[in-house]
Amino acid sequence: MARNVLLIMVDQWRWDLSPGLGNPLVATPALDRLAARGAVFTRHFAQSAPCGPARASFASGQYVFNHRVFANPVPMAAGRRLLQHHLRTAGITPYMIGYTTAVPDPRGRDPQDPVFHGPSVAEGWQILREMDEDKARYTAWARGQGADLDPDYDAGFAHHLRAGAPVETSPQPDGLHDSRWLADAAVAFLDNAPERPWLLHLGFYRPHPPLAALARHLARVPDAPLLPPIDAAAEDAIHPLAALFRRVVPASIAHPGLDGPASALPAATVAALRKAYLALLAEVDDEVGRVLAALERSGRSQDTLVVFMSDHGEQWGEHGLFGKRAIHQASFRVPLIIADPRPGADPTRGGRIHAITEHVDLLPTLLDWFGIAAPPQCDGRSLLGLIAGDRSSDWRDAAVYEHDFRDKLTGPVPGLARSPHEAQFTAIQDERWAYLHFPDADPVLFDLEADPGQTRNLAADPAFTPVVHRMMRRLLDHRIRHADRTLSEARAAPGGMIGRW
Repeated sequence: MARNVLLIMVDQWRWDLSPGLGNPLVATPALDRLAARGAVFTRHFAQSAPCGPARASFASGQYVFNHRVFANPVPMAAGRRLLQHHLRTAGITPYMIGYTTAVPDPRGRDPQDPVFHGPSVAEGWQILREMDEDKARYTAWARGQGADLDPDYDAGFAHHLRAGAPVETSPQPDGLHDSRWLADAAVAFLDNAPERPWLLHLGFYRPHPPLAALARHLARVPDAPLLPPIDAAAEDAIHPLAALFRRVVPASIAHPGLDGPASALPAATVAALRKAYLALLAEVDDEVGRVLAALERSGRSQDTLVVFMSDHGEQWGEHGLFGKRAIHQASFRVPLIIADPRPGADPTRGGRIHAITEHVDLLPTLLDWFGIAAPPQCDGRSLLGLIAGDRSSDWRDAAVYEHDFRDKLTGPVPGLARSPHEAQFTAIQDERWAYLHFPDADPVLFDLEADPGQTRNLAADPAFTPVVHRMMRRLLDHRIRHADRTLSEARAAPGGMIGRW
């Protein structure tokens, strides 16, 4: 039978709440069963946050400094071949349920073309059900089923709260919630899956905010652990960007009915939002269970690679922040589970892989599964060897991620960024150290062993100057080593073009 892929991408799931690791805070039985069938990657990193740049790295196999989609509204340059293009060339249909947060290249197109009205699904996918940027398709469906929902997705949550409902409760009726709507499309596809090879990208919006959940899922999870009191002055002293985020990241990032900065939310509201986040993980797990059951019914589970991943992470109230705008690893470190049904994957089945892996590895992995050679543009490597038990000594020992914050600036900020193009950082993180480099600001160095909460910036301490220099050198080496290689293996010759591209 043909090989297939079921790719489940959720939005904003934290690494330390990863399924398959025995997390006591939320039961995820469906994803735990998937982990038992596959391998859990414990040190997996997104290349950026928010959604657009993270997903662009997944689809292109490139670091952000190569593909340059550094924010959700930023277009992907034409001519860059993404996952869906490689599959179509090989005769494999890429099906899409959900979204990719993508914008096409505007050159040569009418700027008023509807595709530029907001990020949507990248061109090249066979769309089965789209979760558009404003979720209008979902709300229209739910209202058509009798749900008393506001046509405006976010406004519905705000109105629900302002009408007196507890902040953690959802206005969506159970059974007509958006995770069910998306999962239903996947179940329908799998119940009639074609015999030819396919890849199904199932994108869940949850646990992305609004952080409000169904009653039955709230009943399934405990109250989230209370966060220790936040020392605002100490948090702001970590770095000017940490202070900026605490000042400008709004509470509405967590729930559209909330006002003011997230850092000023009352402790009771923070606790309710944290509990709702756990309940949303349970919601996603329920729907994933239905999808995996449909895969089993289809008879295709033994020839289907199943991947569960998150585009980026979530701060979950830590450091006074919600969302993913932060300098801390919770925004960039994410879950990854891969279940390879072949006997060759038995060495890691039901186990954990501690190698440092990145989103740039996913495109080479999926192409490898289909027997397609990864193109030179790929900055990552296939993970199928690790899954088969290969402990290659030349595997990377650090992850690299980037973040652009120009949208949070209203002008030059002395000591942080003098221009929009300097409003960014690149980080390199290994098992112990996280080093963040800024073009126009002092660096950040966290000791993850001594300070896992990332509350003390050691970069200015002379005792750690050798570490700063070593991490800076590694970051520079990485940037040189991974300069865009899309056409670097192609050569003009008397008989025509030779090489790979």
